Amino acid sequence: MIESLQNEQVKYVVSLQRRKAREQAQLFVIEGWRFVEEGVLRNAPIKKVYVCLEREPAEWQPLLRKLIERGIPFEEVDERVLRKMCATEEPQGILAVVRQANYSWSDLHINPEAVMLILDGIQDPGNLGTILRTALASGVQYVCLTPGTVDLYNPKVLRSTMGAVFSLVLLSGKQPEEILDFCRKQGLNVFMGDIQGVPVFQTKLSGGPLALVVGNEGKGPSPAFREADIQRVTIPMAQEVESLNVAMATGILLYEIVRQRGFL
Repeated sequence: MIESLQNEQVKYVVSLQRRKAREQAQLFVIEGWRFVEEGVLRNAPIKKVYVCLEREPAEWQPLLRKLIERGIPFEEVDERVLRKMCATEEPQGILAVVRQANYSWSDLHINPEAVMLILDGIQDPGNLGTILRTALASGVQYVCLTPGTVDLYNPKVLRSTMGAVFSLVLLSGKQPEEILDFCRKQGLNVFMGDIQGVPVFQTKLSGGPLALVVGNEGKGPSPAFREADIQRVTIPMAQEVESLNVAMATGILLYEIVRQRGFL
């Protein structure tokens, strides 16, 4: 059991709460029983689990069996150490260190039913996490994030994804021009959410592979996307409502794609 706050493992996990350390190590931290269980269930590349068993929860024994089956190392820590390692104020008693996935364009296998989501400058961690969760639920496999988007492995983003981060092919830091070039070469029809667009419910979204661009909460998509020859779609709104939260708007757009394509 680890009981010292000066333990090198403790210091290392604490350092991973900072973006620079995460990027250098290509690791990130997940916290909580449900999140760790989701990681194990979805075969996340978990490097090690740290658990506090001072008040052993019912979830531990089933999870322990899965950790042993997968050969995932784990170590017990006391409550004081766990609090030091966690980013949350009231940790649940468990965390895991996970390797970041390193995907490239070659990991995107585009077929006629493929839907790719492009997130351009999303800045709120909760919005990004919710969007990724919704994307997975609506059948999206591939997500591209531009450089202006919040860190994918920000603790608040991760908590909001509730494990979706383990089941999506995520390409971070991709420039809009690079994304558009990939879409052209792969034959993806590109649509962009925009208040000046055609009502999405009047737009045909069912033909061939598709990419959907969703932009920054305040400014919308960047000039590179705005100046490109792509179709703009909007969500009609009543009662003089000007706009919706970007996560909610993305969900509506994605599920209109689902409705037209009959995926689910």
